[in-house]
Amino acid sequence: MTRIRGHAAVYDRVDRAGDVIRRGAFGAPGAVPLLMQHRGEPVGTIEAIGEDARGLWIAARVDDAEAARLVRCGALPGLSVGYRPVGTRQGAWREILAAELVEVSLVAQPAQALARVETISDD
Repeated sequence: MTRIRGHAAVYDRVDRAGDVIRRGAFGAPGAVPLLMQHRGEPVGTIEAIGEDARGLWIAARVDDAEAARLVRCGALPGLSVGYRPVGTRQGAWREILAAELVEVSLVAQPAQALARVETISDD
């Protein structure tokens, strides 16, 4: 079993889609699945999730053997959030002021370049 920690979203930074997620956008996120590349069945379990000064962080267990292998070898270094915007403001970028978190994914190329798997450990 592989455990990971990292930031699935980083606040106040423009992502590749031109969105900026603002502090507090996710409020108190509930349980959501851990997917791979935003598709398919869950590949693990998010054991803890919350917001800190930097962004939305997670601690998760990756149960799927192939997904765990890809994380360990660096092929899935990023994290990404799937969300439904609830409150936005349009300016130079679309600001996400409030959002319903739908899922977190392990990804090869995150939309937010700073959203990364930060630690990996094997049990």
